[in-house]
Amino acid sequence: MSEGVAGRLGPLLARIMLGEADAPVGELPIRVMAWDGSSVGPAGAPAFVVRHRRALRRLLWKPGEIGLVRAYVAGELDIEGDVFDALEAVQQVMRIGDEPIRLTGEDKREIVRTAVLLGAVGTEPRPPAEEFPPGDTREIAGPLDAPADFFTQMLGPSLATSTGLWDQAVDLDDAQRASLAAVAERLGLFSGARVLDLSGGWGAFAHHAAAEHGARVVALVRTPEQAEYIRKRSGDLPVDPRVGDLSVAGDGPFDAIAGLAGVDALDPPAARLYALLAPGGRLLLQQQTRRPGPHQIRRTFTTSYMFPTDGELRTLGSIVGGLEEAGLEVRGTLALREHHARTLRAWAAALRLHWPTAVERAGAGRARVWLLYLAASALACESGRIGVHAITAVRRDRDGRAGTTLVEDRAVLRR
Repeated sequence: MSEGVAGRLGPLLARIMLGEADAPVGELPIRVMAWDGSSVGPAGAPAFVVRHRRALRRLLWKPGEIGLVRAYVAGELDIEGDVFDALEAVQQVMRIGDEPIRLTGEDKREIVRTAVLLGAVGTEPRPPAEEFPPGDTREIAGPLDAPADFFTQMLGPSLATSTGLWDQAVDLDDAQRASLAAVAERLGLFSGARVLDLSGGWGAFAHHAAAEHGARVVALVRTPEQAEYIRKRSGDLPVDPRVGDLSVAGDGPFDAIAGLAGVDALDPPAARLYALLAPGGRLLLQQQTRRPGPHQIRRTFTTSYMFPTDGELRTLGSIVGGLEEAGLEVRGTLALREHHARTLRAWAAALRLHWPTAVERAGAGRARVWLLYLAASALACESGRIGVHAITAVRRDRDGRAGTTLVEDRAVLRR
């Protein structure tokens, strides 16, 4: 049924999304269903369901990514079917961020006329409660401040938040086990080693390092609930969770430092990492990266809903350069983009499978934020707009050596 609300929206959406004044509605990459039961767009295309005229008002005030996200998180706009297909269909709009879509004067006049006819004109709606206030630089847990049983639905029983390795894996648990084992091997863990986990999450890596390799681990986490969960999970194992950033890590020295930020932004200062590492100690960072080139800092979905203070990505070159300038020797980089995308898809699939329980545990808005983040990040990885790299580095010992055996009998300097 193409009359009603959807019938009025169709030509406008076609003009905006297809870039032509007389673009046919049948060529829209999406199907639109409105609150009055009307629909427009090709059958079988990903469907966006406009449940309330307030969604249109949000888009009137914030055309592009932010307006779409606000309407979706608030439940005024829904996605019927596969969220990946829906986002991929509108990704040219979703890339624009807080900047308005480039519209002609006629486009703008048509938007206003349509909004008036549909009763969508009015003051700008308040952002959803899940959105961070603009300019707020406080440490905010945001969507990470959800109960452990919510993350169990999404991450699986291991609660590993890092990028899985899928070369030989048959499922998410296999991929995460392979990843934790590979990280431990690259760090050269040994019994009694002091390890700093920069992105402790729910303790998956800390538990593995302590239980499988006899390491003593300090795990930095964002929330008190994460710290309490790790304490209970670790039992008598030497794992010390601490809420905060590097300022609560202590003075070191640490034989190994790991930062496996799969669903957590991470950009630690390189000079501080150098100071915390023992001579001969190893560092491994898994970080999302962006392509080189001009980069405009702006509000995006990620900085507005996930990581308000450290959501802007850096290039691989700038990260490597920062580590080298701090005195660390970068020993290698490993591209994990495809592995990360598959991990994100696995998390999103698990979240959708357990959707009613996830909503009950964390609330509908927060669950929607997570699903949108996982899907959008996976598509960005798959298209090459962002990358994920594992960067290994070492602090050379006093003789300038890194060596193949960096430690002996628990003492880094003993030779």
